[in-house]
Amino acid sequence: MAITEIPYADYADLFIEKESHGGVFLSTCADGKNNTMTIGWGSIGFMWGKPVLTVMIRKSRYSYELIEKNPEFTVSIPIHDDFKKALGVCGSKSGRSLDKFQEANLEILAGQKVTPPVIKGAGLHIECKVRYQQTLSADKFSQELCDKWYGDQDWHVLYYGEIVSAYVEK
Repeated sequence: MAITEIPYADYADLFIEKESHGGVFLSTCADGKNNTMTIGWGSIGFMWGKPVLTVMIRKSRYSYELIEKNPEFTVSIPIHDDFKKALGVCGSKSGRSLDKFQEANLEILAGQKVTPPVIKGAGLHIECKVRYQQTLSADKFSQELCDKWYGDQDWHVLYYGEIVSAYVEK
């Protein structure tokens, strides 16, 4: 397999399309353990003079524990539809109790510039180092959104990741 570095913005529309319609994989690692989860919320842009990918992880998730220990992550965007079942597994099971890579029949590749892996065969990968994070809170939300998404008080942490590498598999 060969990889080709790409300008991150060239695939921003594809990231948004896939993220909002089925999800993408967010992978983390710490203490010798890898984990991946399905995410459907995030944004891509430019802040502080750097390309940035913003993702959200709830404090109750295993990925939260890992990213807090190792502030790096990867996002693998499936450019083909054959990852639908794996996205379902990774969005409904916890990495605390099972190996999601094995459960979803996913192979990993080492990250190019960060320690978390990427999902082999997904096609498009973005590697990030966390530069800022903030926990969402009720006093900053409209009541409507707070009631709809955070009735259980399981708040997301917003992670701003500097994009340090973006590439496609060939």
